Order: sequence, then structure tokens, then C-alpha cells
Amino acid sequence: MTKHYQHIIKYLAAFGVGCLFIIGCENKMEVLQNMDKTTLGVEEAKNIESYISQSGRMKAKLTAPLMLRYLLDTPKIEFTKTLHVDFYDDTLAIETQLDAKYAQYLEYDSKVLLRDSVVVFNRTGDTLWTPELYWDQNKQEFYTDKPVKVKREFSQKYIHSIGIRSDQNLRDITFYKIQPDSYIVITDSIH
Repeated sequence: MTKHYQHIIKYLAAFGVGCLFIIGCENKMEVLQNMDKTTLGVEEAKNIESYISQSGRMKAKLTAPLMLRYLLDTPKIEFTKTLHVDFYDDTLAIETQLDAKYAQYLEYDSKVLLRDSVVVFNRTGDTLWTPELYWDQNKQEFYTDKPVKVKREFSQKYIHSIGIRSDQNLRDITFYKIQPDSYIVITDSIH
């Protein structure tokens, strides 16, 4: 009888320990989601304020409510809840401003893909609207092959085109495929 009870006690003890393991392995959904983020190599930061400089000179200030940094073979940074950038001139006065609802920074290329309600405007009143725009940090220029609407400071009328290339300050803009409903002032190159 005692051997029989010993076997029952051993089985009950093993069963109890097994139940503890099962109960101890319970995971809440948010714990699993956070494990997934760290497994994928995603870093999250909130209320970002970043200063961009080149050759020791302050060039821009970037602010965003959320930044996701993916630590992959080709690292990238996403701003999924808006992005604002102030571009500075040599005297550190704001020369151009940029807003977008989404941005993706490609670190190795030093380029930023801006999407969804992209607006760029300078201190003289030139304004650019487009659904998608690239910003090349090294060349300090914007470009796109998407529809663009531009209002120049000297006019209340718009230039519509499919694609542009522009310096970062919107002073020197090359328009591609200008649309028929555009208003363009052509300056006389003789004078």
C-alpha cells in the first residue's frame, strides 16, 4: 500500500509542477507584441527633436511625435505620425519648412522619402504641395515624379506639373510635364 501511495504522490507532484509551468507560461497580448518588436530589431522613440548638421554647420531641425528605427541589413527610420523640418540658412534663420504625414529615412543613401500631404514653403512665400517627395540631404534638393502644385511668391496662381527637381530653398525649380492649367511667367533672358 505504501508503494502505491508513493506512486500516486509522485504523479500528483509531477502533475502539480506541470500545471505551474503551464500557468507560468501565460502571456498577455501586449507582452507578445513587444517581444515581436524587439525580435525584429525595432527601436521606438517619442517626441523626437533632432538637429542635422553638415561640415559643422547647422542645416536643419527635425521634429516628430514618433520614430521607429529598424535595425536590419539595410537600416531605415520611419516617422509614421507626421514630420516637420526647419531648414536654416548660414545665419541660422529659418529659410524653408517642410511638413509630411509620413517619412522614411534611408541611412545609407542619406535620402528621405516623404509621403502623404507633403508641403514645403520658404520665407518668401513659395509653396509646394505633392503626395510624394524625395529629399536628398547630400545634394540639398527635392525631387519627385508625382503630381506637384507650386505657388510662387510673385503670383497667386499655380504651376501644376508631373515631377520637379528643386534646390532645398525652392529658388531654382525645374518643372517636368507642365500641365495645361498652369500659370507661368517666363523671364526675358536678354535683359
